[in-house]
Amino acid sequence: MTRTIRLTPAQALVRWLSVQMTEEDERFIEGVWAIFGHGNVAGLGEALHGIGKALPTWRGQNEQTMAHAAIAYAKTKRRRRAHAVTSSIGPGATNLITAAALAHVNRLPVLFIPGDVFANRRPDPVLQQIEDFDDGTVSANDAFRPVVRYFDRIARPEHLLTALPRALSVMTDPANCGPVCLGFCQDVQAEAYDYPESFFEPRVWRIRRPEPDPREVEDVATMIRAAQHPVIISGGGVLYSGAEDVLAAFAERHNIPFVETQAGKGANTWENAFNFGSPGVTGSECANRLCEKSDLVIGVGTRFQDFTTGSWALFKNDRRRLVSINLHGYDATKHGATPVVGDAKVTLEKLSALLKDYKVPAFDAQSRSDWHETVKKVTAAPEVDSTNYLPTDAQVIGAVQRVATKETIVMCAAGTMPGALQVLWQSAKGGYHMEYGYSCMGYEVAGAMGIKLAAPEKEVICFVGDGSYMMANSELTTAVMRRVPFTIVLTDNRGYGCINRLQVECGGAEFNNLYEDSNVEVQPAIDFVNHARSMGAHAEKAASIADLEAKIVAARGRNTPTVIAIDTDPVPGTGAGGHWWDVAVPQAGGPERLERARERYNRNLARQRAFG
Repeated sequence: MTRTIRLTPAQALVRWLSVQMTEEDERFIEGVWAIFGHGNVAGLGEALHGIGKALPTWRGQNEQTMAHAAIAYAKTKRRRRAHAVTSSIGPGATNLITAAALAHVNRLPVLFIPGDVFANRRPDPVLQQIEDFDDGTVSANDAFRPVVRYFDRIARPEHLLTALPRALSVMTDPANCGPVCLGFCQDVQAEAYDYPESFFEPRVWRIRRPEPDPREVEDVATMIRAAQHPVIISGGGVLYSGAEDVLAAFAERHNIPFVETQAGKGANTWENAFNFGSPGVTGSECANRLCEKSDLVIGVGTRFQDFTTGSWALFKNDRRRLVSINLHGYDATKHGATPVVGDAKVTLEKLSALLKDYKVPAFDAQSRSDWHETVKKVTAAPEVDSTNYLPTDAQVIGAVQRVATKETIVMCAAGTMPGALQVLWQSAKGGYHMEYGYSCMGYEVAGAMGIKLAAPEKEVICFVGDGSYMMANSELTTAVMRRVPFTIVLTDNRGYGCINRLQVECGGAEFNNLYEDSNVEVQPAIDFVNHARSMGAHAEKAASIADLEAKIVAARGRNTPTVIAIDTDPVPGTGAGGHWWDVAVPQAGGPERLERARERYNRNLARQRAFG
C-alpha cells in the first residue's frame, strides 16, 4: 500500500523543491524571491513561511527586478543552480513577463510561480483577472507562453506530480535550458491532497554532456585541414560547458585564433595570445580583420546574434564557410552551417584528437598588439582632469580597468556601456557578465546583486547609465537590507546617449533622447547621490577620473552597496573598433542628412551575405 502524506499543493511544492539536489549536494533551487498579494499570499506564502530555512524566502521590491536578480544568479552559477520567483495574480504576474523573456533569450533557468485564477471559477471575475471573451481558459499567465521553455497551469493538486519533474528537467537540460512558468491557481494552492511520500524523496539532477555524432566531428576536422584562415567564435555555451581551458588549449595546439561574443567574453583572459577580443558591431579592430579574412568560421556555443556577425556583413571572404558547435540543433544549423550537435567541451576534445598535432598557417599576431595600444590610448585618463571637463565613457572604463583586480567582475546590460565594455574592457578570466541577449534596461542594479549572491568572494562593479538607473533601481534597497555589497558606477549623460548617437548615425534629428532635445519645460537635475543614500546605500559623486579610481578602491571595505555617480559627455562613442549594424534607414523623403545616411546604409547592405 502506498504511504501518503496530507498536504496542501503549496506545501507539497515547496517541500519537493527543497530536496531537488545538484551533484555537489546543494539545492538546485536555492530559494524563492517573493512579493505576496492575493493569488499567492494565503497558500504559497504560508507554505514558504512553514518550510523556513529549508527553502529560504527573500523579499524584493519589484517583481521584474527580483527576477533579474534570480537570472544573474543562475548565469553566474553557469546554470548549475537557480532561484524561483513568485508573484500575485494580475500585474504582479505580468511584471515578470519581461524578465521571463530575458531568461528565455539568454537560455537561463528560472522557475516562475505566479498566482493564477480560481480553478473552480466560483468567484469569477476576481480582482485583477484578465477575461478573454472567447476563451474561458485564458488568464494573464498565458502571456508567459511565448517567453518560457515550459508552461503549465496547476489546476488540480495532483498536477504537481507531473509538472514539477517536467519543470526541473527543462531547467537542467543543457540544450533546452530556460525559464519555466507554473501558473498556480489560488484556490488549488490551499486544497488538501494525499501525496505519495515517495514524491518527496531527495533527487539529484545531473547536467548531461551530449556527445557529438563522430561523422559531424570528422567533417569539421576535414574543413579545418583545408582552411587557410580559420577563426573560432567563442560564445556563452563555452562557459556553461566549462570548456574555457579546453578551448584555449585547442586554439594553441592548432594555431587558430579566437574571438569572444558578449555572452562568451571572459571565458579566457584578454592576455591569452590567441584571444583577439570581440567580433562584430562592437568588436575590436583586430578581431574584425580576422573575421573579414576568415575562410572558416567555427562557432562554439554561440547563436550568431547580429552584433556578433555585423548583421551578417562581417564575413567578407568569398570562400567563407560556417561551422556551428552547439547543444541544440536549432542553433547548430543556422545560416546553412555545418552542424556539430554536442557539448562544447566534449566536442573540442574529440575534434582535437582527430586533428592531432595539425596546425593551420600563421596568423597576424601584430594586429592584436596594435589593438591593445589603441585601447590604452582611448581609455587613458584625460590630460585635463577637472570638474570643468566631462570624461567619455571610454575614459570611465579606463579608470575602472586601472584599479580592477583578477577578482573583479564587471557587469552591465543596456545603453552605451555594453558595447563600450565589449570592445574595450580587458577581462580577467571569469571577470565579465553582460546581459546582451535581451539588452534589458533596468537589469543592472538587481543583476549586480544576483552576481554577488552567487559569487560573494568576488568584487562586483556595475556599470549603469542614468537612463537604466531611472528605470529600475529599487533592489538597491534589497541589497542594503541583505548587506550585499557591490559598486555601481553611474554615468550621467542626462538622457539616452547611446540611442541619441544611433539616431544621428541613421540620419535622424536629435530628438526625444537627451533631456535637452525632449519636449520638456524643465530640464531635470537629478541628484543621484542623495537618491541612493535615501535607499541606504553609500553614495558619492566623483569629481574627476582620478577621483573615480580612488572611490572604487575605497568601496572595497564596505558591507553595503556603493553608488559612485560621475557626469559624462553624451556625444563621443568608444573611439575605436566597431562594425556596421543593420538598423533600417527611411528609404524615402527627408533632408540631406537622411540622404547621406541612406547612401551609407545601401553600401553596407550590399555587403550583407549570410552563409546559407
